Amino acid sequence: MAGGNISKFIERHFKHFNAAALIDAAKGYKEHLKNGGYMMVTLGGAMSTAELGISLAQMIRKGKVHAITTTGANIEEDIFNLVAHNYYVRVPGYRDLTPEDEKKLLDKHLNRVTDTCIPEEEAMRRIEKVVLEEWVKADKKGERYFHHEFLYKILLSKKLEKYYQIDPEDSWILEAAKRNLPIFVPGAEDSTLGNMYAAHCLMGDIKNPLTLKSGIEYMMELANWYIETSKKHSIGFFQIGGGISGDFPICVVPMIHQDMRKKNVPLWGYFCQISEATTSYGSYSGAVPNEKITWGKLGVDTPKFIVESDATIVAPLIFAYVLGE
Repeated sequence: MAGGNISKFIERHFKHFNAAALIDAAKGYKEHLKNGGYMMVTLGGAMSTAELGISLAQMIRKGKVHAITTTGANIEEDIFNLVAHNYYVRVPGYRDLTPEDEKKLLDKHLNRVTDTCIPEEEAMRRIEKVVLEEWVKADKKGERYFHHEFLYKILLSKKLEKYYQIDPEDSWILEAAKRNLPIFVPGAEDSTLGNMYAAHCLMGDIKNPLTLKSGIEYMMELANWYIETSKKHSIGFFQIGGGISGDFPICVVPMIHQDMRKKNVPLWGYFCQISEATTSYGSYSGAVPNEKITWGKLGVDTPKFIVESDATIVAPLIFAYVLGE
């Protein structure tokens, strides 16, 4: 057995079914990196509010993650947690809440995500003020940036540092900003900050809505990154949850082949999905990896893994194994 206590525990106890799939995926991840591969991690669901940053930041720090595709919600919720953690309210008995109970949370400006409430004033409005300054500044200069680039700017400026309420090393977006990690945020408008940006455009604070670069431009950026990076490194795909954060980036390979008509660009070199979606027909999240072969995303020989379980439990364990903890 290799690694620390967590790795040894996993090897000792995880023998069959989803447990076996977990360790197979973790070993495959390590093997992919050992052979010089790079890894794209995609974040769906509410993984940042679930504080995945505790393990994901360490993965970034140790060079085990080379690019991230994330929903707008996940990228902002990691920052919300960074600056307002002490104001979060946990609701362990959330299954028993009545509509009236939910209304009471709304009246307190507490936005619930399962068992956790995000405080609007301390989290969302605090970030809005700082990022609005960057949006307006860029707009006045006629400059344009990607969604994550604006967030990198405010984090690296240290304007929010006085508000930090967790160990900064537990923030994955802060760690990514320090390393200028490639990040792709499809559908950024489907997020709290995306809504705020649209509102400020409507109110006239931002004159040009195109100050924020589009999802199409993110796809173009991703294609260029994939083409250049894959010349030297096989690129793996580690998908947490489903939805746009997974479907958007994995489509870049068939786009390069079929729409750009470029040859000799390799398929994804590793694939793993952690999802609670059961295998089903017509569902992207519930599709088995082999279906992706017909779409030109994965090859017959691509190592493929699927762990049908709760990502808040599974992802930190896989990351711990990859880190040798």
